[in-house]
Amino acid sequence: MSLSNDDSILVVEKVNIFHGDVQAIWDVSFKVRKGEIVTIVGSNGAGKTTTLETIAGLLKPSSGSIFFDGKRIDNLAPHQIVAKGCTLTPEGRHLFPNMTIIENLEMGCYVAEARKQKGDTLKWVFGLFPQLANRKKQLAGTMSGGEQQMLAVGRALMSRPKLLMLDEPSFGLAPKYVSKLSEIVTTINKEGVTVLLVEQNTRLALKTSNRGYVLESGKIALEGSSAELMENHLVKKAYLGLPR
Repeated sequence: MSLSNDDSILVVEKVNIFHGDVQAIWDVSFKVRKGEIVTIVGSNGAGKTTTLETIAGLLKPSSGSIFFDGKRIDNLAPHQIVAKGCTLTPEGRHLFPNMTIIENLEMGCYVAEARKQKGDTLKWVFGLFPQLANRKKQLAGTMSGGEQQMLAVGRALMSRPKLLMLDEPSFGLAPKYVSKLSEIVTTINKEGVTVLLVEQNTRLALKTSNRGYVLESGKIALEGSSAELMENHLVKKAYLGLPR
């Protein structure tokens, strides 16, 4: 496929990634346009988290290239990538449990430009997550799983990202929080943040996103609009538990 597109905020081109001697990702190419919600779905071990961690600079590709906002980033350190406006909310949240809600949020705006806007960004995040505003001094480790996920997303937003990457945000959440999460991702996107969503809950991912890619055994197997993928017979059988 052709990846040259002026409105693409993220372009991944023929990326190969190894864990030691084992290859995890094979010639993966995809793009995310400004203003989209794009999802990557696939089974456990397909390489979804590896892909996001590579974009975020936590892993380095053995070959291929990654461009963000027109600039190559696969040679940059993670903090440099965050400073450019690309932020990852990792699987498992990775909060600081013995720090308060407000302290966790403040950890998200260590980038110089983000610090300048800390007050305005806090108001924005508290508007999205009023339950966090009401309990600023509560320790993060005493919150429910759903509340912790909201805090993890809020912390990522404190860096004022152009692109927010979410890795398995619904994992382990009660159904009421899964539904709320979809609404929040849509709201964040409407307020100007492009979203790349990695999610094992395929139904949630395709319902929330504009376009999607199916990753199987480290390779892109399918791509298309979310509506097209929802109706694809292979997706129905393998990921939605529906007959063809």
